[in-house]
Amino acid sequence: MKLRKLTALALTVAMTLSMAACGSGAKEEPAASEPAASEEPAQEAENTEEPAGEEASGDYRVAFIARASADTFAAWLTREMISEAEKYPEITLDYFSGEADDNKLNGILEDCVTKEYDLVIVQVNDNAASAPYIKQVVDAGIPVITTNPAVHQGDLDGSDDTSLLEGTGTVDADPVEQAAVSAKIAVEEVPENANVVVLMGPSNNFHSDGRRVGWEQEFFSKRTDVKILYEDYANWNSDEALTLMETWVQGGTKIDAIISMNDNMAAGAIEAVRGNSDYFDADGKPTFLAYGVDGNAQGCLLVQEGVLTRTSLQDASLLAEQCIANAAAVLKGEKAPTDVEFYVEAPAINSDTVQQYIDMYVESGEISADGSLAN
Repeated sequence: MKLRKLTALALTVAMTLSMAACGSGAKEEPAASEPAASEEPAQEAENTEEPAGEEASGDYRVAFIARASADTFAAWLTREMISEAEKYPEITLDYFSGEADDNKLNGILEDCVTKEYDLVIVQVNDNAASAPYIKQVVDAGIPVITTNPAVHQGDLDGSDDTSLLEGTGTVDADPVEQAAVSAKIAVEEVPENANVVVLMGPSNNFHSDGRRVGWEQEFFSKRTDVKILYEDYANWNSDEALTLMETWVQGGTKIDAIISMNDNMAAGAIEAVRGNSDYFDADGKPTFLAYGVDGNAQGCLLVQEGVLTRTSLQDASLLAEQCIANAAAVLKGEKAPTDVEFYVEAPAINSDTVQQYIDMYVESGEISADGSLAN
């Protein structure tokens, strides 16, 4: 890939708090709290004026597109991408949010082609919806690394082909295993004839669907006595999960376990029953079980509190480390994009192991010294 110095960057997506786009290559840290929605669609970015005479620090322009700024994991991943990119002076990282809108995310992908980025790292919402646009980027000669989730050839052509989308690499995790580490223990933990609810991420999302497969294989197929009262999409969003849980609780049947495909939705569902005497005893202890995935700072605090039974770590810092390191190697011609295939492990987090992860988040600044989520 040809080295080139930048003048000011024209591709800017106006975003607030943790997903504010850095048009000139400045690495402004996003806030740890959940960011607000973007104010301006990617398609309008081409109208942004260029600051005269300003140069970006890197020889290569890399775009990172997160799926949604209100998604706590995506926000965490973005912060880690920014931090990791600072270790590579040859890279200028610009970051954007699709705001959980496939059209917006796909528009940013198209704009990456127009603005001739040197490499794109993308975290999609709906694999099938974005696969054709990722192919456009690849066809334009721009290397693509997918992350959380990987995008596959079957997402493009509707087949059962589980190989990576042609021309792309990935840094990801095995979603089936992420769920299985909790599901295998839940077989013994969940009471007989329990009523459970299931919270899904976006439809056609590789991680959401894969985690549901993990629960099916390791729990539901073995616990045929368990009844799924309700199952619905909350799109990784805590507010949507809270609303669903409030509605489900009004049905009158006690819910014995919440099975969520991420910690963020589990947090929303838990919040919906706080103060409800049917779900907390007189000592404030929950009378239900709850399971998540991600092991983010919020999830670990909920495990420490005793309201989230188990989760598994999806390490955003390791994902970012591998994404940026592999991006640098591709840009320097040390490897092809298709040689990038790295999968992080999914260690279990429960009441016995959570303190080490709390300590990790305190050290990284995700959790304050007083034990609360950092602002």
